[in-house]
Amino acid sequence: MTKNIKNLILLCFLVIIPCITYAFNDNLGISVIGIPIEFILFGLTLLGVAVFHNHTFSVAIVGLTAIILYKYLFISGYPFAEHFFGHNPFLSQIADKQLRQGEWGVLLNLTGLLLGFGVLAKIFEESGIPDILPKYLPDDWKGPAVLLIFVFIISSFLDNIAAAMIGGAIALVVFKARVHIGYVAGIVAASNAGGSGSIVGDTTTTMMWIDGVSAFNVFHAYVAALVALLIVVWFASHQQDKYEKIVAYAKAGVSIDWIRLLIVVLILIGAIVSNICYDMPALGVWVAILIGATFKNIPWQEVSSSIKGTVFLLCLVTSASLMPVETLPNASWVTALILGFISAGFDNIPLTKLCLEQGHYDWGILAYSVGFGGSMIWFGSSAGVAITNKFPEARNVWLWIKNGWHVTVAYIAGFFVLFLV
Repeated sequence: MTKNIKNLILLCFLVIIPCITYAFNDNLGISVIGIPIEFILFGLTLLGVAVFHNHTFSVAIVGLTAIILYKYLFISGYPFAEHFFGHNPFLSQIADKQLRQGEWGVLLNLTGLLLGFGVLAKIFEESGIPDILPKYLPDDWKGPAVLLIFVFIISSFLDNIAAAMIGGAIALVVFKARVHIGYVAGIVAASNAGGSGSIVGDTTTTMMWIDGVSAFNVFHAYVAALVALLIVVWFASHQQDKYEKIVAYAKAGVSIDWIRLLIVVLILIGAIVSNICYDMPALGVWVAILIGATFKNIPWQEVSSSIKGTVFLLCLVTSASLMPVETLPNASWVTALILGFISAGFDNIPLTKLCLEQGHYDWGILAYSVGFGGSMIWFGSSAGVAITNKFPEARNVWLWIKNGWHVTVAYIAGFFVLFLV
């Protein structure tokens, strides 16, 4: 274990130890200057991810461990079993489906999607499609621009993780594995923007739909998303064009592997159908992968290469779910705007759940905020975590913000255009 990680562990315990005296007097938890200790530990975790970007996996593990230890040692009787596995439906009459089920469903689905779409991206890459795309893409800055628009479009009816992974697989080929960090941020932003106005394009919008929000009450998020997309496309495409121009000619003698392409389509259809029918898109993804394995060799090595990134995100999501966020400020456009920035570091699934319980939001504005807002930092969305498995250099928070500054500008511009409209 490196010296930096040891220092982070020491910092976590230095926060906890002074609270021992108070913990025995207050089983409901303690605060420092009115801030619950859980938030301080989670904030330190996110700060550690930003500072120790070469050790993000270890930092996330340490942060989650510190939060769980605090709750176990200092909050008497914290219901860990109910939190993760839900209440027994035969013993409890809780109306909230999420409380009955617990967090295990979200965590299992997220695991399946991140690992499954890693396999999907490799199969798509091996299908030959990325190799022939230069034949159809413009060979100047408009080439990367068209690719971002393509990611936006497919994200509107696919999961945003899949859209980002497909976009990343294409970028690796057409830019000869030299992809600008600002453009990587652009791919994530385009995928999140595309999913923000569709009830099947993002986990948060699907949650709204399941909760009874009409698809038409989310659709106008595309007003903001399109504005944001135009800004990101313009700047990210020029960044990429200056860094590494798109391949001008398709590879000679390349043919499309139609079986692999069919497996890709089958995986995407499986995700959509399983999402609509069972609220578990990962189930359809893996059923399709197993069916495809009977026809072609599946690149199982992609699973092992995606495990660390998956565990990292699961640690952040679990840490976020353990935060005492029982209440939010009153629903307003200001709250929605702030939630977009918060979602860049705080998982948007529990945030969306709280907003649904609170009610009175413009759901299109909220869908855009919590969906697109996560693009401002690489670990702010599942799509960002997934794509950095292919582009590990993008895990530097400061480089992401520095090179992907246009994402923040796009978020603010898109938000206020939608608000004014």
